[in-house]
Order: sequence, then C-alpha cells, then structure tokens
Amino acid sequence: MTSSERPTDSLGPVAVIMPTYNERDNLELIVTRVRTAVPEVDILIVDDNSPDGTGEIADKLGASDTRVHVMHRPGKSGLGTAYIAGFGWALDNGYNVMVEMDADGSHDPQDLPKMLTALEDADLVIGSRYVPGGTVVNWPKSREALSRGANVYVRLMLGIGVHDATGGYRAYRAQTLRGIGLAEVDSQGYCFQIDLTLRTVSNGGRVTEVPITFTERARGKSKMSRAVILEALVRVARWGVAKRLGRGRAASKAGTGQAGTGQADTGQADTDKAAK
Repeated sequence: MTSSERPTDSLGPVAVIMPTYNERDNLELIVTRVRTAVPEVDILIVDDNSPDGTGEIADKLGASDTRVHVMHRPGKSGLGTAYIAGFGWALDNGYNVMVEMDADGSHDPQDLPKMLTALEDADLVIGSRYVPGGTVVNWPKSREALSRGANVYVRLMLGIGVHDATGGYRAYRAQTLRGIGLAEVDSQGYCFQIDLTLRTVSNGGRVTEVPITFTERARGKSKMSRAVILEALVRVARWGVAKRLGRGRAASKAGTGQAGTGQADTGQADTDKAAK
C-alpha cells in the first residue's frame, strides 16, 4: 500500500458501530476523533434510549454530518444486542467491514487504520491489549489482573490462541459475520466478544491481533458488573466442556455444526489444531 492509499480503498465501505448508553459527555469527542482519523468511514450510533440525552446529541451529530447515522432503541437491552442490531443495519446497507468501538474514548481511533490494514489478510482483527506493543492506561491493577486472567481462562478452556478474546475493539469482514450465525447469539458483555471470536475460529476464519493502547474512560461510569463476569465464566466453561466431549460449538448453538480451520495470527500456535 502506497502512502497515498487508505486501507479502505481495498476493503470497501466501512461502518464503525458505536453503542451508547449515558455517554453524552463522551460521544461528540469520540465521533470527531474517528472522523479525523479515518474520514472515509461511516459511523452508526446505536443508542438505548439514554436518559442523559445521549440520543439527542447523536441526532445533532447525524444532522450535521452525512457519514454519521443513528439507531434509536426503546431501552437498555445490552451490548451484544446493540452490536447485532448494528451489524444487521450495516449488512443491509452494503458495508463490507464492521468495526466495534466503545463510545467512552477507551479505544483510540488512531489505531483504526492499522486494524483495517490488517483486515486485508484476515477475517477478524482484534485490537489487542495483551500482545507485544499493546498496553492499558489508567486501569487499577486489580482490573487488569481480572482481564488478563479472564483471557488466560478462555485460552485454556477453549483452546484458541487469541490473547485478547474479551477485547471490544475489533473489525470484521461482512462475510465473516454472515457466516457465524448472528441470529443465534444471545451472549452479552465480555462473553459476547468471546462468543464471536470462537464462532469465527470454529467457522474457519483467520483472526489477527493488532496491538493497541486501551485507556480507561475519563468521564462516566463503567458498564462492567458481576453479572457480566459470571455470564462469561459459566458460558466459557460450558463451551469448553462441549468441545472436550466432541460436540464443539454445535452444543452451544453456534450454528456451524462442524469444526473449522481458523488461525489466530498472534505469533503463537495455530488455532486450527485447537478447533478440531
């Protein structure tokens, strides 16, 4: 790729999907940063009827910029369903790439060009905190230890060579999402990201991790809860047991019905062996 080319030149239309709930203090800033970093992408804000007026701010942004779109949902229904709704909108509107990005500023839009470049040779690119070059900023040590431990647990239970399967900054090809059974996904939070990673690998997709800097939000409150963590622990254990019993993702309603040959491009072992 020459200096004058952009990663989207070969990938086609890109939609950045940004779920929001009470993000009025962050939304305008992050949208401006995305539009500056990668001007040619579109942004879909999926607002769950935020009581703080985030939806109204989103509408104003959309009215002033044709590349900003807004989806209003009737109430808070969870991160996973927000992304699935956004994926459906993007697929229906002909986008080739869908990007997950938090609205709180923890995901740096300056990392997006290198993630899109990596997608030229992958089916899913994860902005990873836990590969060489990846870092976290302003997180308590206890929170970082929980996140790192969760990802070790995922690798051990599921046998996939992804170092940041819980990471929420990622880019998918449209055909990847079409092939992994989105209609059957009902997981949320950490577990939603793990679920889609496992589905991609089980469906034969290639996963690449790109190092990013993750910065804890400066404004607003984290949406993390004990219930989200517990859901991830229970579901991953269930998927891991099903895999060891030879039923793979079929036992977890993955919709694939067979093992794939996916590979995690992290400099570690192939995940095709783990998926068999």
